[in-house]
Amino acid sequence: MNIDILSYNNQQLPPGKEICDYLCRKIDKELPTAESKIWHAHPVWFLDGNPIVGYSKLKDCIRLMFWSGADFDEPALQPGTGKFKDASARYTSVHQIDVNDLKRWLKKSIEIQWDYKNVVKRKGRLERLK
Repeated sequence: MNIDILSYNNQQLPPGKEICDYLCRKIDKELPTAESKIWHAHPVWFLDGNPIVGYSKLKDCIRLMFWSGADFDEPALQPGTGKFKDASARYTSVHQIDVNDLKRWLKKSIEIQWDYKNVVKRKGRLERLK
């Protein structure tokens, strides 16, 4: 586990800490070649410099977000608002996380990607990578 992400997780209060620790372990296991770091104050995993998955503490839950998740065709993921292709799930207990859903979403995060790495260079316009 990335030391900075471990520190982020350790700052969370229960049950948030358990959720963050669980998500981190599963993401690291399913995405062994991904780079992980704290980005914009939250844990995020990248493939070739492109953000694909991360999580953050919200007021009442932990939000697991997939940058290209709106195209995963997964009813349990709620699409974000705005012009981007993100979608997320929210958890208040580690028991709410369905490991089969999580594995499937992580697989799709590799297979379905929009180019967020170059979105600023393209003045907010997204292009599909995969």
